[in-house]
Amino acid sequence: MLGYWRDEQQTQQVIDAQGWMHSGDLAVMRDDGYCTIAGRCKDVIIRGGENIYPREIEEFLYAHPDVEEAQVVGVPDEKYGEEVCAWIRMKPGRPPLDADAVRAFAAGKLAHYKIPRYVRVVDEFPVTVTGKVRKVEMREQSARLLQAGALKDEAGQERFCDRPVSQRLPPIEGGSRG
Repeated sequence: MLGYWRDEQQTQQVIDAQGWMHSGDLAVMRDDGYCTIAGRCKDVIIRGGENIYPREIEEFLYAHPDVEEAQVVGVPDEKYGEEVCAWIRMKPGRPPLDADAVRAFAAGKLAHYKIPRYVRVVDEFPVTVTGKVRKVEMREQSARLLQAGALKDEAGQERFCDRPVSQRLPPIEGGSRG
């Protein structure tokens, strides 16, 4: 790629002085010489100095028998900088998971710092017109809910939706139900 059409500023941000394009993709070189895309640089969660790759946690959550789809984002945290937040879409007819159930499922299988502190059960993820999941919007919604204190249960514990779908929080202005 030579650059962005009539956008020199964007071109300078992604193509370095040696002509290398920095796509923002994270990849791992396999033993056979091929690369496997592991995620995006912008998606990396930095929790207490540890780099956490959302895709790894998402792939792990797919192993849960009740999970249809999972997306993981970072949310602001005073102590660690960011915390892990999992948005989960349940398989039809399955009861919603709460943060404790996800933690129990992940215990001993994921490093402690990768286990989602917050879990949000939703019917759908915010998506673009082409169907791509909008993680930026998910981060923004999660941060607003956290800041508003809407992520605490009756005992005052911080967590996302661990209530039945019919009792969920109302939609956030400009966002989808969840």
